[in-house]
Amino acid sequence: MPSATRRAAEYLLGALGVMLLLAFVYQWGFAAFEGEQVSYAHSLYVVVETFTTTGFGIDVNVWDDPRMLLLMVVLQLAGVGLIFLALPAVIIPLINEALTSSPPRVTSATDHVVICEFTPRGETLVKELRSRDTPYVVVEPDADRAVELSADHDVVHGDPEEVATMERANVAEARALVADADDETNASVVLSARECSEELRVVSLVENEDVADYHRYAGADRVISPRRLLGESLGAKATASVADELGDGVEIGEDFQIAELLVHHGSPLVGETVAESGIGERTGANVLGAWADGEFESPPRPERVIDEHTVLLVVGNETELEALKELTLSETRRRRRGRVLVVGYGMVGHSAAAELRPTDDVVVVDLADDDGVDVVGDATDRETLEAAGIEDARAVVLALDSDTTTIFATLAVKQVAPHAEVIVRANDGDSVPKLYRAGAEYVLSLSTVSGRLLASYLLDEEVLRPETQVDLVRTHAPKLEGEGLAEADVRARTGVTVVAIERGGDLLTDVGPDTEVVPDDTLVVAGTDDAVNRFTELFC
Repeated sequence: MPSATRRAAEYLLGALGVMLLLAFVYQWGFAAFEGEQVSYAHSLYVVVETFTTTGFGIDVNVWDDPRMLLLMVVLQLAGVGLIFLALPAVIIPLINEALTSSPPRVTSATDHVVICEFTPRGETLVKELRSRDTPYVVVEPDADRAVELSADHDVVHGDPEEVATMERANVAEARALVADADDETNASVVLSARECSEELRVVSLVENEDVADYHRYAGADRVISPRRLLGESLGAKATASVADELGDGVEIGEDFQIAELLVHHGSPLVGETVAESGIGERTGANVLGAWADGEFESPPRPERVIDEHTVLLVVGNETELEALKELTLSETRRRRRGRVLVVGYGMVGHSAAAELRPTDDVVVVDLADDDGVDVVGDATDRETLEAAGIEDARAVVLALDSDTTTIFATLAVKQVAPHAEVIVRANDGDSVPKLYRAGAEYVLSLSTVSGRLLASYLLDEEVLRPETQVDLVRTHAPKLEGEGLAEADVRARTGVTVVAIERGGDLLTDVGPDTEVVPDDTLVVAGTDDAVNRFTELFC
């Protein structure tokens, strides 16, 4: 029973009880003060008449004793008081409840993803699902929240720990379920889902990795720790050199480089879309990918807007890159091995440090003296940063629990060591723009990283994640021979960029839409693993 309706029922029962009790009081008072006996039914009639304000009692002409008159004053005040109490406690809530939409209780969706409950991670996952036209249903235990979400999502209101709720969410016909509440609730959700379907793919998220085995035992097919995943992503972004890895994989030419350029405030590129920017026409360089707000896209969509925090992954010769540097007002990021400071040694910091140690000299900074901590102190303090050797650090990974502290630490690092690349963790999506403005080169959001990994697993395909790397491959493409790159629509169909062509012993880097592929050409293409695979299937 809804709370307002239940409250109304309780009020009516209480009021009836008060009237029954006061009927005895009136019967006693009439006998004691007026010296006459009246029946209980007569007394109850007087009390009800008084409480409902339809009159002041049929005995009004009989009351002579002042004490009887005082008793009636009390009865009348009690009646009026109950009426006024009913307005805020009963009447108004009932009206509000009648005007409020009831939360949806059931869905008819099939082959859908059931999400229990709706968190920031769920928002990222939903974006990925929508982009691939995959249906989903959100199970939300809070009625008000369920009504709010139902405006934009398919929602089922109910307790996700109850089998009945799982049945109303049509779990038996779903393709997967994501348990995204707290650790204990998630384990219970997994058990309920398994009651409905043994074949269902179930993913459970945990904050404490120590309980992961419990979730597997409950029936989860995969258990994901968002914090560990974020730490690995931070470490991968700090240690994996895009330029170095691409250069090591394929020797292209001495005057051919791959670099990352940060677009700064005041750049003429700010506010333009990738298509409008005309980077290729203005500089000759090719844009392979773009980072923005902690997300990497390769190739960037033509309609994607470039802002002052966008990082462009570009390829070209020295002259072309210098021209693009002038447009972005940036310095080329040249990755090198060296010291990396990891600030914060919780689960995220542990994972980031573990990812970095095989390739870099890692110095861990934390407020608490613990195993693995090299420098104890506050990272917002200059002395702590200097004690950690920040003057020799090529990068700083900030893995702190508080976004406010992270913003301040970013400012401190940039003040002490402006040369250091700052890669930070964000808990709240609203903090991402502030962190970029404070000076961070890369911001990885906890919800974005985990949400995109969930999408990758549920959709059985690779979804671009913040740590995604671009591959550079040398290959022949016989099915492209005799066609121009624009005519074949290579980039739109596959997602790869043809960055160079080897022809007759020469390296052609001035590759444009009108470039035609001739027999025996060797193409150098850049893109994600999936994009390169699509190119191979279509043209090789």
